[in-house]
Amino acid sequence: MVSTRPPGGSVFLVEDEVMIRMMVADMLEELGYSIAAEAGDIEQALELAHTTNFDVAILDVNVNGKLISPVAEVIAGRNRPFIFATGYGTQGLPPEYRNRPSLQKPFQMDGLAAVIQRTLKGSAAA
Repeated sequence: MVSTRPPGGSVFLVEDEVMIRMMVADMLEELGYSIAAEAGDIEQALELAHTTNFDVAILDVNVNGKLISPVAEVIAGRNRPFIFATGYGTQGLPPEYRNRPSLQKPFQMDGLAAVIQRTLKGSAAA
C-alpha cells in the first residue's frame, strides 16, 4: 500500500473542548487534510508550536480561559500561517492579530475549507 499525502497538507489544531476538537479534526480529514498535532491547553500547544511541522494551524482564541497569543506568536515567528476559531467575533481576537483569518464558531465544513484555502494561498504568495 502506497502512502499518499492528502492534497490539503497538514493542520495543527488547538481547541480546549474535546468534542469540538474531534469534530473539527473529522471535518479536516474529510476535506483531505491530515492532522499534524492536536492540543487542548496552552502549555501543550506552545510545545507543539515549537516542534511540529504543519502547513497551517487552527487556533481556538480562548483556551481554558487563556488567550492563545503566546502560541500565535511562536507560529508567526516560524512564518507559518494560522487561522483563529472564535465564538467572540473579531473583537475577541488578540488586537495584534486582528488582521489574521478567522472562523466564527460554530462553523460549517464549507466555511472551514474556504478559509484554509484562502490562508494557504495567501501564505504561498507571501
